[in-house]
Amino acid sequence: MFISLHTLSLHRIMSRILAIDYGKKRTGLAVTDPLQLIANGLTTVETKNLEAFLLDYLKREQVERIIVGLPKQMNGQESDNMKNITPFVNRLKKLIDIPVEFYDERFTSVLAHQAMLASGIGKKARQNKALVDEISATIILQSYMESKRQF
Repeated sequence: MFISLHTLSLHRIMSRILAIDYGKKRTGLAVTDPLQLIANGLTTVETKNLEAFLLDYLKREQVERIIVGLPKQMNGQESDNMKNITPFVNRLKKLIDIPVEFYDERFTSVLAHQAMLASGIGKKARQNKALVDEISATIILQSYMESKRQF
């Protein structure tokens, strides 16, 4: 089968980027649109169900790259959650043939709460940790996309 450069370019343009805000109990997920212009919250899943969810999602959607939030402390050292994230990422890399990379997630939870306040979401909704995780994943993805844009 012949695949032209145009086809390869179109394939890349029509692929999503998926971001993961990995937590011990819950994991927030976000994806780009197929043109990779906008980051959108996807969902929050229980971390114990994350691998199965991702494998199912990757069967249905074309994903070019997976970005995993890299939790760092203020001094730049990795946080305690890396002991959970590293084994997950290693398993994921064995299961899929999609690049997986880390991206600094410092301040995403704070930014998520600020975004919720600014949007006028009520106090009860702001206490929804699953929503905070999904918004955090969206912020990670948006930050990643902005860092890769060529002006």
